[in-house]
Amino acid sequence: MASFPQLLRDNRNYRHTWLGQVVSEVGDHFNTIAVFALALENTHSGLAVSAVMICRAIPMIMAGPIAGVLLDRWDRKKIMLVSDSTRAIVAAGFIFAVDPANTWLLYPLSALLWFAAPFFTSGRTAMLPTITTKDELQTANSLTQTTRYFAVTVGTFLGGVSVAAWGYEWAFGLNAVSFAFSALMISRLQLKQGHFRPERAALTENDVVRPWQEYKEGLRYLKGTPLFLAIAMGHVGWATGGGAAQILFGLFGDQVFNRGAAGIGIIWSSAGVGLLIGAAITYLFVNKLPFEKYKTAVVIAYLIHGTSYILFSQMEEFWLALVFIAISRASSAVFVISNLGQLLRHINGEFRGRVFSTIESMTWAMMILSLTAAGVASEYVSPRTIGAVAGFCSSLTALGWAWAHWTNRLPEPALEGVDPTEVEVHREPRT
Repeated sequence: MASFPQLLRDNRNYRHTWLGQVVSEVGDHFNTIAVFALALENTHSGLAVSAVMICRAIPMIMAGPIAGVLLDRWDRKKIMLVSDSTRAIVAAGFIFAVDPANTWLLYPLSALLWFAAPFFTSGRTAMLPTITTKDELQTANSLTQTTRYFAVTVGTFLGGVSVAAWGYEWAFGLNAVSFAFSALMISRLQLKQGHFRPERAALTENDVVRPWQEYKEGLRYLKGTPLFLAIAMGHVGWATGGGAAQILFGLFGDQVFNRGAAGIGIIWSSAGVGLLIGAAITYLFVNKLPFEKYKTAVVIAYLIHGTSYILFSQMEEFWLALVFIAISRASSAVFVISNLGQLLRHINGEFRGRVFSTIESMTWAMMILSLTAAGVASEYVSPRTIGAVAGFCSSLTALGWAWAHWTNRLPEPALEGVDPTEVEVHREPRT
């Protein structure tokens, strides 16, 4: 298995993808902190944050089936470029929402920004086995997820600091620039065959006019493999508490601990530190486990995640709350990265776009329910109570996985994630 430096040095396509990811995702979290803080500042209500999240989640769910079908039909690179370019323009529009009279703009702009997101995020994941070799795939998956968590850590902290020091306009402007940079990096990807379309049979007239049939075909493929379905339902189980966290982090930073935008950023950043720790644990240990022990590790990780989430919600000391949210997110990184690694290794390339976009849509559908319930509940009960309930719901996922694992309902599928005839990567000589 290649090391991180070796992968970045030798694989030109992955290096450009990674550079775009670093910049765009750090900028994305500037937007998240700025939007949440601005909504709370102008409305003083957790429901406003819930409304923002709903405006993000519903369009993402709507976009998921469309993105999945298009990514399995057309050139994935071109679709990702359109997504990045669109998001750059929309992100710049948030500057106009800084005026309190224009707070309403936060909602439609959030909807547009997140509708465009699955076309990029699912495309990047689906394309990963195409731009890496078999030996590089697990390293690339680990580095991609580690980078996401690094972006959470750095982006949320710097986002909170920048909003407190220079105002909201800087955060929104930098987010727009970050998407433009990502588009530049993606534009530099190249394969020997000259395109990034998935290998598949030619479309018939029936396929062209009935894309819904293709999406249902992807659903049947997902449902027909027990491991894939279990991973999808695990993401849904995580989202029962993960959706509430989108609101709770803001409420805890601003209201429970009375630290404003900086407090929100610190909580998100601590969660990011935990994610980085979990990514390191997965890369060094969990990825090397045999299949049966991998499933046991996932059960343990789900249990630790939910328990630590509950403890976070009950801590009186700010630093202890940060410790437990870091532990919770470290364990979530373990099951997310290891599960994604299994999907990349076992999903047939023809179905990657539909499977990844479907899982993303299912996750966000549950997050809508979770964050809506948390937002409504915030008007009647304390954030600490909401956090305890959310953590308990997340921990129930461990029971479902334990039952499926120990009753032998999760056999290992055939290895199909990497087709050696499909992998054609432009490489540069080592220096």
